[in-house]
Amino acid sequence: MSDKLVLAAEIRSDFGKGFARRIRANDKIPAVLYGHGAAPVHLTLPGHDTMMALKNSNALLTVQFDGKEELAVPKDVQRHPIKPWIVHVDLLIVKKGEKIVVDIPLHLEGESAPGTIHFQEASTLQVLAEATHLPESFTVSIEGLEEGAKILASDVNLPKGIELAGDADQQIASIAAPQAQEEDDAAAEEAPAAAEGDEA
Repeated sequence: MSDKLVLAAEIRSDFGKGFARRIRANDKIPAVLYGHGAAPVHLTLPGHDTMMALKNSNALLTVQFDGKEELAVPKDVQRHPIKPWIVHVDLLIVKKGEKIVVDIPLHLEGESAPGTIHFQEASTLQVLAEATHLPESFTVSIEGLEEGAKILASDVNLPKGIELAGDADQQIASIAAPQAQEEDDAAAEEAPAAAEGDEA
């Protein structure tokens, strides 16, 4: 994972939808920082810098405010349903050496066997990992897999120090024959039988 990203935040004391709209109009994002038993801290984050940092859903952030700084990871990012805006961010304080449960994006690579198609049934994998060394994603190969093959969470090759936190039997991907091909094969099998009936 890339080096941690620094966000210069400001403490905020005003709340409500009207204030939040004014914050966003000034290219800032309302946020809450919490964790480790500390009282939640309400902040505003720089809009552009935050959007760039959160392109990685598990970015490690150094949040600077009021003369101090905290390491944090995004716990919840609320986005506008239509416009490319971040509406609000929840940040979780983390410490070096601490392990946390996070959802890591999954990417499939390769091509399954000729005449088959693949279905990705999970886009993330839940793992327990060190907060300051979170992977950006996991890559799973489907190269050459035949019809009927399945990939489970337990099949994903995890780096050293990272453990599976979710269901080991969670299905990640499956390989099948295209539905249209199956229908064509069934029709081809029925055609000779129909021809024999006509001759009779």
